[in-house]
Amino acid sequence: MNNIHIPPVVKNLLIINVLFFAAKYVFANMDPNLTLLLGAYYFDSQFFGVWQLITYMFMHGDFMHIFFNMFALFTFGSVLESRWGTKRFINFYLITGLGAVVLQMIVQAYEVYHITGMVANVPITDLVHQGGYIQGNINLPGLTKSDSDTLLGIYGGPMVGASGAIFGLLVAFGMLYPNTELYIMFIPVPVKAKYIIPVYILMELSLGVAKVPGDSIAHFAHLGGAIIGFILVKLWKDKNNDRFYTYYE
Repeated sequence: MNNIHIPPVVKNLLIINVLFFAAKYVFANMDPNLTLLLGAYYFDSQFFGVWQLITYMFMHGDFMHIFFNMFALFTFGSVLESRWGTKRFINFYLITGLGAVVLQMIVQAYEVYHITGMVANVPITDLVHQGGYIQGNINLPGLTKSDSDTLLGIYGGPMVGASGAIFGLLVAFGMLYPNTELYIMFIPVPVKAKYIIPVYILMELSLGVAKVPGDSIAHFAHLGGAIIGFILVKLWKDKNNDRFYTYYE
């Protein structure tokens, strides 16, 4: 264990995420709770705050959610920070996290427009906090139960988690270390990063488009982080061309 090296930004991100996760339970009886305050709401929701564009990355839903995100941050983030340095790595992490929430909100705006014919000013009344979400009634005539539930989910459901930034890290790792072999659950043989990560991205795209009932995962946020991560690596590659693709070849 003494030989494990965790770069400073990754180490501090791990600590901050764990502290936020613990605080969520310590202050569980606070009204509104930390998830409602710090999760990212749709930009037209009355519960939206600009700080949420950053704070949502440090909030998580349950133990498995934070465990897998932090495991990926440690595994892939440590390699990337050691390569890029602290400043470039934290910039990458925050920018991909912002890209994730922005794309998710763009998709939500499209869904709102598709249902109501307008992007903003959907009236919600009789609001109550329940299970980290806002429950209420949509005051628009002619809505189906499905459409009403969709709008309530958009306006009253906060997005939480570092997954968008994590997907940016996955894409960056796959681009910089394409031939690194990774072990994936339920696959008994190692698979190179250049194969498994694109498949993972395509799965997220298909799940986002399919809109499976009961699926509360923000798949387009994951895609947003992946897209911004891809763009940043391509831009940085042009400026530092001689350092790329030199490891694990």
